[in-house]
Formats: sequence, C-alpha cells, structure tokens
Amino acid sequence: MLMSTQANRYAHQLLEARAKTQLMPPLTSAAALSLADAYEVSKHILDIRIAQGEVPVGRKIGFTNRNLWPKYGVAEPIGAPIWGSMFDTTVRYAKDNHGIQSLAGALQPRIEPEIVFRLGKTPTPGMSPEALAGCIEWMAHGLEIVICPFPEWKFEAADAVAAFGLHGALIIGEPQPLTAASRRTLSDVLADASVSLSCGDTLQAAGFGSDVLESPVQALWHLHQVLQVQSPKFGFAPLAAGEIITTGTWTDAYPVSAGETWMTAFSGVGLPGLTLSFV
Repeated sequence: MLMSTQANRYAHQLLEARAKTQLMPPLTSAAALSLADAYEVSKHILDIRIAQGEVPVGRKIGFTNRNLWPKYGVAEPIGAPIWGSMFDTTVRYAKDNHGIQSLAGALQPRIEPEIVFRLGKTPTPGMSPEALAGCIEWMAHGLEIVICPFPEWKFEAADAVAAFGLHGALIIGEPQPLTAASRRTLSDVLADASVSLSCGDTLQAAGFGSDVLESPVQALWHLHQVLQVQSPKFGFAPLAAGEIITTGTWTDAYPVSAGETWMTAFSGVGLPGLTLSFV
C-alpha cells in the first residue's frame, strides 16, 4: 500500500503539471503503482481540490468501451473501467446544444461522445441495473474533453486513475427527463442506439451504446458496485441524488485543436446531437 506522504506527493505533482500545462513522466515509470495506490492518490487530489474551493458535482467513468482496451496501456492493455471526480469548474451546459470550449491549459486534449445521467434518487446497496435505472432523473448527451499529462498518451491504468481519470471538461446538451416507462426500457434503448462524430464535414467515427459495457446503464451500475467496495476503503462517498455521471465514450477519443468545430448525431434514441467549437 502506498504511504500517505507519497500519495500526497504524487497528487501535488499531478496538480502542478495541470496548473502549469506541463507534461510529466507516468508515475509507473518510476515505481510500482497499483490501482489501489492510484485511487489513494485520487482521494488526495479530491481533498485538495475541495480545500481550494472546487465543488464535486459527479463522476466520470472511463474505459467502459471494450473496443478501446487493447489500444491503451503500455505494459499490458487496460482491461477494466476506471472513474474520476468531476467538479463545478469542469462541467457546464451547452445552450441550445451548441457550445464553445477553450482549450487553454488543456494537456493533449481529445474529444469523446458520451451519455450523461443525473441521479434523482440515492441508489441503495445491492440494486440491480434495472432498479438503478429507476434512480435516474434525466439523461443527456455529453462531450467529454479528456486530457493527459503523460507524453504521447502512454500510460498504465493506475496512471490514468491518478491523473484525474483523464477528465478535463464535460459539456452537456439538453437534458431529457425520464418517465417510469422510459426508465424500464432505457438500458435496451441505449444499447441499440448509435452516434456519429464529425469534425467539420468529415465523419471521424461511429459508435454504439452496446460498446459501453453493453449499455451506459450497465456502466452506471458497475460504478455503483465499485463504490460499495471503495467508499469504506478510501473514504469516497457512494453515489447520491443530485450527482451527474458521464458513462464513457462510444467511440475512440480524437485529438482536438482550436479552430475546429465538432458535431454529433444520434440514431435510435431521441437525443439531439451537440455542436462544439474550440477556441
């Protein structure tokens, strides 16, 4: 287990790299770092950011798309989801599903199309995925801007956990309130849906909800299960009413640059796409 002083040191190194927009070697390049160690670092970062005035508003789940697992990880492919905290400083809404996002200070930014949930009720331990869907107040389309302080996006799973879960920003489209009936079919509807991701007039990728742990609802359930174990161990709060959860990308993550405009469109689910311009 990582010593608390070392976890705190790693936390400050990562925060400094973020503040100064500087790359740094992966933590695992200098010493062994387990996933448990990385979540210890993540908890130190959470506490520091709260002390500095940031307010946690939810979580991001990463690496829920199994198609991407072989593409990331140096020593071995990443083979399981991770999660990180989101804050009032990193989450915002796109008016009329059109947004402008500054890339100032973003380290090697990439874009990911995702489904976002807001919890209207606090989940209880042992809930099934179907019961958990009943806790969702609304869903929305979101574009997450992921960042990476490690050169050329080369890292291990533990590095990604420690480095904010690679979360940079989340831009959320128009929320769609859910009914009791729509919650019952939500997992299947999202599993069967697809999204396209374009830059300007060029289609970059298409993805399916079923690529995200079979469905974004399943990704939410996975996080709920993980937190049941981690909450007493690390001091993370379990999921609660009012939280915003972004459930993972439907496509690979694509590099973005100032001056570009990216667009998404859905099929199979009644969600509007997003248009996001970078400056």
